[in-house]
Amino acid sequence: MKFAPLAALGLTVAALTIPAFADDSVPTTAPATAFSIDTPIEVLMADERAKAAVAKHFNGMDLTQHPAYEQFKSLSLKAVAPFSQGMITDEMLAKIAADLAEIK
Repeated sequence: MKFAPLAALGLTVAALTIPAFADDSVPTTAPATAFSIDTPIEVLMADERAKAAVAKHFNGMDLTQHPAYEQFKSLSLKAVAPFSQGMITDEMLAKIAADLAEIK
């Protein structure tokens, strides 16, 4: 009976050290990130291609330089639009969405 806890410990260690078998049904690479108007603004601004696509529709404005950036960076463009006092229109969102969809 004294050896039962040691045996259990040995089995646990053995289970942890046995390499796992590869599962061929799981892809080994992550899918490419798709950007949209629902993506948080800070994520868009972290990618140069997405940042350029957004800036294009804000007359070249870098949103990271906006005085309130820290307050809205975790929100999406779609979420910020109703609070933008008309600066972000549905038409603008549609154009930005189309440009973001082209990023591969």
